[in-house]
Amino acid sequence: MIKSVSIQVTGKVQGVFFRASTKEKADELGAKGIVRNEADGSVYIEAEGEVRVVDTFIDWCKKGPPRAKVNECLVKDIPLQNFKDFTIQR
Repeated sequence: MIKSVSIQVTGKVQGVFFRASTKEKADELGAKGIVRNEADGSVYIEAEGEVRVVDTFIDWCKKGPPRAKVNECLVKDIPLQNFKDFTIQR
């Protein structure tokens, strides 16, 4: 079963390699989607894949890379986007 979610991550999540680390983790797990910095200082992610993969990915997003300090991780189910891979949006 395929699951698709949006994830809004707030805290100290910009300038700590969050996007690059997110892509690395997504590629490692086999999740597809996008990640980008938002003007408000948060990081926005859309991810899809097998339920187990997406759930593991969400758990990682709640912590982030070593230099990040995640305050909040808001997850919402969204319609399937049929991403081909995981990309960093500038």
